[in-house]
Parts: sequence; structure tokens; C-alpha cells
Amino acid sequence: MNRPRIEVADLVVRYGDVVAVNSIGFDIAPGELVTLLGPSGCGKTTTLRAVAGLEAPSGGAIRLNGDTVYSARERRNVPAEKRGVSMVFQSYAIWPHMSVYDNVAYGLRVRRLPQAEVRQNVQRVLDLVQMQDYADRPASKLSGGQQQRVAVARAIAFSPNVVLFDEPLSNLDAKLRAEMRVELRELQRRLDITSLYVTHDQEEALAISDRVIVMNGGRIEQIGTPEEIYNRPCSRFVADVVGSANLIEGTVRGSGPNGTLVFETQGGVRIEVTGTDTAGRTVALRSSYVHLTPMPDTHNAVPGSIHRRMFHGDFIQYVVDWPAGQLIVRRPPTELFDEGSAVTVSFAPEHCILL
Repeated sequence: MNRPRIEVADLVVRYGDVVAVNSIGFDIAPGELVTLLGPSGCGKTTTLRAVAGLEAPSGGAIRLNGDTVYSARERRNVPAEKRGVSMVFQSYAIWPHMSVYDNVAYGLRVRRLPQAEVRQNVQRVLDLVQMQDYADRPASKLSGGQQQRVAVARAIAFSPNVVLFDEPLSNLDAKLRAEMRVELRELQRRLDITSLYVTHDQEEALAISDRVIVMNGGRIEQIGTPEEIYNRPCSRFVADVVGSANLIEGTVRGSGPNGTLVFETQGGVRIEVTGTDTAGRTVALRSSYVHLTPMPDTHNAVPGSIHRRMFHGDFIQYVVDWPAGQLIVRRPPTELFDEGSAVTVSFAPEHCILL
């Protein structure tokens, strides 16, 4: 088995008395794209910058490609420029007075590569990011999406083993952001680049990642594949941050069939749920896993009524009144119910996760 490209162990970063990153650890395998996800102030960007060598940690260790680049115990801290990683910034950080070609060539020239090799590498990466026709254009004359492509091209020009992404798509409009997600993921897979990616956009994290690390208050809440994080959140925080979840309060009342538990909501509704912690007081139910039918169903089925209907293009979001309060429900645009109409709310026990 190949050794991880990135290894972080017991990492601590402090700013005075404030602990920004609190004893976290994770590994990233060769060719894997792992995303740090969480709200502002959770420590994700600080962690990324510590890996890059742009922040001075207070404790722990960081290894890149098997080499220790930071160790509190060994009093070792390798400068950023000697760590062999590339970084793509939120602000692109390209030089407006240079051409596209010169921006991409800059890092190669700093490394004193022969001019022929510089030219070959620049042409290669500009082809990869579909910017070959813009090589001579001043960077100041590019759109936001084109500038981001140049930033990515510059980051991969010297074929680094590790690329770090700090919210690289957050300055783009929604449509371009969605397109660039696909392009970045395809490029990362094609080049087999090990990547650590930071975003606060849960949709982006789920779409591009091999694994997601959810952070909260400087700590790691959960590490897993996008499917694991979405379908099996380990805490109320993860359920609330990742995807659209209904958090239903209540009490476990006993065992149900097929290994489920019977959960009684505060409104007195009894439903079957999945979990083992009988002391749990909250159930997470994803809005896309709730079904609406005009006629009564038989399993985890509760009467309700449509309070509000909102059209979102690819889906319709309903606010449904039911005995336990209100549920947010997302259904395909083909499933239309009028506001005020009576419906039956139903959901499978395996989609009711006891936290």
C-alpha cells in the first residue's frame, strides 16, 4: 500500500489565546481529493495554510510525501517554498501586468528550468485548462473563469505531487462555478494529483470529493465519503451543515422491527428510525428522502398538508405541516401539490438517522 501523500497528526494552531485548530489528524492517499468543509471560522483554511507552510503551528506534525515538513517535537518547520506543493488561492493571485503565458511560466523560471522545457510545460498545461488560445493575452483582460484557469495552470505547471485549493471557485457565478467543479475534478483525476481542497459550499464538497472532512470549532466532526457524510451524519452539526436535513426532536420508546428503534416525536408521532443510541433525542431526515402522496401509505406514514410550495428549477421545495411541526421536503418538479392540499408524508426507517 502506498504511503499517504499528506499526513497531519495532532495539529494545533493558536493565535494568542485562541485555538484555531485543535489537535486534528488525517491522511490523504496518492491521487485522492479530500475536502475540508465547514462554516467560517471552523479552522479549515488555517489547516490548509499550515500544510502549505504559510501558518506556524503550535503543535503536532505534518508530513508530505513521507518527509516531515513540520514537527513540534523535532522543532522542524520547512519553509513553504521548499515543501514542493502548489496552491490555488480564492483571489487567483495572478499578475495582471503579465500575459497568460508569463503567469504560468513564472514558477518554472524561478526554478531555473531551460527555456525549451518552460515552453513545453506551459503549452501542456494551457492545453489542459483550455487556455492555449489566450497565451499572449494580458491577464487583466480575462474573465473570472479564465483567470481561475490560469491560476490552476500555474499551480500544476511543474507537476507537483500535492495541490492545495483555498476556496478557488467562490468568486465565480453559480453557473460557472458548477462548470468549473466538473473541469477541476476531471483534471485532478486525469493528472492523478493529490489534493486538499477547502470550501464552505457543501454542494461543491459533495460533488468533487473522494472524502470530506467536516470541521467545527477547530475540531474534526466527521471524516467519510460524500455518501457517508450525507446519509450517515454522526452529529447534529454534520446533519445540519451537509445537505438539507429536518432535525426532529423526541425520545426513543423501544425497539421496532428489523433492528429499528421506535422514536416518538414531541408532537406524539411514532416513527421507525435507524441507530443504536437509545438516549438519542434527535433524528435527522434528509428533505430529499421524504415522499408526498395524496393517499395514505402504510410505512412511517403521517398525514400532513402543504403549507408552502417554492419552485427551484431542478426541484420543488415544500414546507409541510405535520403533527411534529414542519418538514422541509424536496421533490422533482413533476410532483406538484397545491398549497393547502392534504398529503401523506412517508419515509423509510433507514433514512431516519438517530443522532
